[in-house]
Amino acid sequence: MLKTEAFQEFRQALARMRDHDAQTALTHMHRAVALETHNPFYLSYLGVAQAHAERKWAEAEQLCETAVRMKPDEPQLYVNLAEVYVTAGRRDDALGTLNRGLLYAPRDRRIQAALNKLSLRRPPILRFLPRRHFLNRNLGKLRHRTLELFGKA
Repeated sequence: MLKTEAFQEFRQALARMRDHDAQTALTHMHRAVALETHNPFYLSYLGVAQAHAERKWAEAEQLCETAVRMKPDEPQLYVNLAEVYVTAGRRDDALGTLNRGLLYAPRDRRIQAALNKLSLRRPPILRFLPRRHFLNRNLGKLRHRTLELFGKA
């Protein structure tokens, strides 16, 4: 019965987070963690909610790190920790965390999407054409390979 209650609180918290209501989400996450203290997902999302609602970076980071140590092969936990770092303004730590997550899940879409969101992109080669135009895409790949060859990528 407690697991069901904890899961209901967790679902409520996720819904509030999607609505950008971190304060209410934090309340629900506290209840879920109180009911089921050893669930890494609950701890991780509690950290994310705490980072957004209260700006308690160290506590949020510790919760997310604990969750990652509990279940190191779960990609979502790395994404959550990276989100805490981004919220705290620590972009490089977020990138390092996501790259560490790639070791366990190299093809995970969530980690790839988070990395793409954080990556700095060079401007398109032909600025008068859209980025997705085949000329920009192919010339961009050529530029990337050339820079990689000279160690500047």
